[in-house]
Amino acid sequence: MDGLVDTHGAGGLRSAVVVNPAKLDDPDGLRRKINRMLAAAGWAPPIWLETTVADPGRGQTRQAVEAGVEVVLVCGGDGTIMSCVSELVGTDVALAILPCGTGNLLASNLGLSGDLTAAIEVAIGPGRRQVDVGAIEGRCFTVMAGMGFDAQLLKSTSESTKARIGWLAYLMGGARHLRDRPMRVTIRIDDQPPLRRRARTVLVANVGRLQGGVRLLAAAEPDDGFLDVAVLTPRTVGHWLSLGWAVLCRRTRVPRMEVFRGQRVEVTSNRAQPRELDGDVITPGRTLRVKVLPRALWLCVPQGARRMDRPWEALVRFRQADDMS
Repeated sequence: MDGLVDTHGAGGLRSAVVVNPAKLDDPDGLRRKINRMLAAAGWAPPIWLETTVADPGRGQTRQAVEAGVEVVLVCGGDGTIMSCVSELVGTDVALAILPCGTGNLLASNLGLSGDLTAAIEVAIGPGRRQVDVGAIEGRCFTVMAGMGFDAQLLKSTSESTKARIGWLAYLMGGARHLRDRPMRVTIRIDDQPPLRRRARTVLVANVGRLQGGVRLLAAAEPDDGFLDVAVLTPRTVGHWLSLGWAVLCRRTRVPRMEVFRGQRVEVTSNRAQPRELDGDVITPGRTLRVKVLPRALWLCVPQGARRMDRPWEALVRFRQADDMS
């Protein structure tokens, strides 16, 4: 921990850049731009780490943390961000998002700009916020986990279509599965009695926006210590249309959707279902067990957006208070 304070006071902050090369059109230009802006801010030269198919970001982030950096700048989509988050949870190292994928749900939920220059300025600025993360099967997510239709939609949407038409590709993927049969699920939230539903999808969310900026869960906040659970039960195309229209119009009550809140959620289906984390499809299964880790991740945010102390500033203040006592 001493290294955090000493580095800040003697020659600039240390950082690492974790890059998904598959998402970059001009990697050399990106490197020059980041190096130039960090140097202008008085930061030390960053460590550069590229993800691979075998390791989409977790090992690289672990290497950065072990090297003693204060900020990890992640340039990739939601899958890259999710891999990095799993290593940053519980540390004093802050995450800075440099959006360059097709999803970037965490960035859009927190109002972070998709402009690279603006994103780097946020990373080197003073704004820091502690946010919750969800944990499932040894992995962490920042946006949401899901079982059923939402995961099937993601599985049916090709990367090439997303690259060509953006978030509209998800509508095309979802249209193929509107008439699929529902699943019978049992939902246990904290210590409450179990709920039984015939659902098309169950979402366990840390934030409320979906692809395309659609706000599904208006009350979901990333730092309230809770997860919001959306249970969608449409059975016909008409049900889907009325549900979607209510969501788009931001109505208080959405037909065929129930919302619950909790810190521990377990969803059990009568048969194996597609599942997803932060837009990445994971192994199908009959269960989805999720818990919240309150304020477990430091995140770089625009100045004034619920600004909190940077971790090393909080450490300095703690030590000063300890010395005075």
